[in-house]
Amino acid sequence: MAPAIAIGSAFDNGHSVSMSGDTILEASGLTKEFKGFVAVSNVDLKVRRGSIHALIGPNGAGKTTCFNLLTKFLQPTRGSIHYNGQDITAMQPADIARLGLVRSFQISAVFPKMTALENVRIALQRRRGDSFDFWRSERALTEFDDEALALLADVGLTEFSATLAGELPYGRKRALEIATTLALNPEMLLLDEPMAGMTQQDIDRISALIRRIAANRTIFMVEHNLSVVASLSDRITVLARGEVLAEGDYATVSKDPRVVEAYIGAGHA
Repeated sequence: MAPAIAIGSAFDNGHSVSMSGDTILEASGLTKEFKGFVAVSNVDLKVRRGSIHALIGPNGAGKTTCFNLLTKFLQPTRGSIHYNGQDITAMQPADIARLGLVRSFQISAVFPKMTALENVRIALQRRRGDSFDFWRSERALTEFDDEALALLADVGLTEFSATLAGELPYGRKRALEIATTLALNPEMLLLDEPMAGMTQQDIDRISALIRRIAANRTIFMVEHNLSVVASLSDRITVLARGEVLAEGDYATVSKDPRVVEAYIGAGHA
């Protein structure tokens, strides 16, 4: 069943974006082919610095492929990607992460046998770029604890700092993943379906978290939950059959007849 899309809905998400803000991430003519199948076709995309930008579309629209291209987990067949004016088309994920462009994953990526505090501490160690940290004593690594605890507090996990990550409820695991991502101090954060599989309570909690962290970062997210998209996003790009179908704020795209037809058609496919 296709997700409901509220026709003509307007919203005020409380997240202001400077109209003079520049482009932080830009894709031009982005195309990905798999043995003759075109998953993403000639996508042009601009993400404004300081905004929350959502990528949506019905099932099979090419959202995941596009997201993986932007985060360099796939190489494009054609097209280019620029981050802060630098061509990153041929770069690897680790290289763009060092530039400040960091992604999360749809499946929570934490170390289940380590505590929440230890998970965040590992991310802080990684930011130092010193692989020998893993061979240092436990006492030496406690220098990261204050910062790790501050990040856990930012995502509402203070009381879970000593809990093994594998024992955390699903929504808390996603919050922990965001904390470890924030530990890398990204300028731009890319979220892959951050609300997938969550209860409404968890959705409300993570939505509030995204609003907080967006205060001084750019957020780009793929998300199926259109209520979340409506409440959080400054700008939305709609994909259908691998192509950009519409772009604008939620009030604009939700009234676009092509967008309505894409979702209704997907629901009856």
